[in-house]
Order: sequence, then C-alpha cells, then structure tokens
Amino acid sequence: MKKIGALVKTNNLGFTLIELMVVIVILGILAGLIVPRIMGRPEEAKQLKAKMQIESLETALKLYQLDNGMYPSTEQGLQALVEMPENGTVPQKWRKGGYLEKGKLPKDPWGNDYIYLSPGVQGEYDIISYGADGEPGGDEKNKDINNWEIE
Repeated sequence: MKKIGALVKTNNLGFTLIELMVVIVILGILAGLIVPRIMGRPEEAKQLKAKMQIESLETALKLYQLDNGMYPSTEQGLQALVEMPENGTVPQKWRKGGYLEKGKLPKDPWGNDYIYLSPGVQGEYDIISYGADGEPGGDEKNKDINNWEIE
C-alpha cells in the first residue's frame, strides 16, 4: 500500500478585523444620513397614522351601514362599532363582535377621541381628529385631520 501525503485543509471561517471595520464604517455613514431624516418627522408620522385610522373607521362604518341600513347617530358615536347601541335607533342586524378587528375604539395618535358627526356637515358622516393641540383649526403640526380631506 502506497501512502500519499495527507492534505490538510484549513478553513478560516469568520471576518478579519479590517472587514469588520469597513462594515461598521458603512453602517455609521448610512445611519448618519438616514436617521436625521426619520427622526425629524414624528408629527408627519402621527398625521399619517391618524389618516390611516380614519380610513379604517370609515371601512367599519360602511360595513355597519351595509348590515343595518344606516350609520350610527352622533349620539351613538363611533362606540357603536364596538358595542351594540342601546339608545336612538337600535340596529337590528348588529354584527356580533363589532366592526373593528381588535374590538376596541382607537384614540388618535395624540391620545384624543375622534370626533364623529352623523349626519355630517361635509357628508353622510364626518370623522375628525383635532391634531396635536386637541383644538379645532390650526396648521402645521396642529392641523385637523378630516375624513373628507383624505385622498
């Protein structure tokens, strides 16, 4: 039997210090460019969240209307989407479990209740968030978010 010299193969798994340093520098540069842009816009993010919540409430109101032939009254409010109304015109086909997925009425991103009017001034119903200051009117970060203005 002929013995051929044994080949020893070594695999160097892992990264060198230079490779790690290059990756860290690249991540640092990216963070330096991106983070300031994101962090400077929290009010814009809250306004966008309010618009999305209003659209979700509109969808739930449309389902309520399809089941019951009417929208909840102003007195019944948006609470009618999570609990069967006991005042005003009581819906006959109210959906068990309500019309919102989590079974809970959301507050706007500033912690305030949404304003609901039915019939509304602008349409069949109005949904309004008064923004950061919680007061009607305002501009910039305090502007109102209204369902009839959402595109």
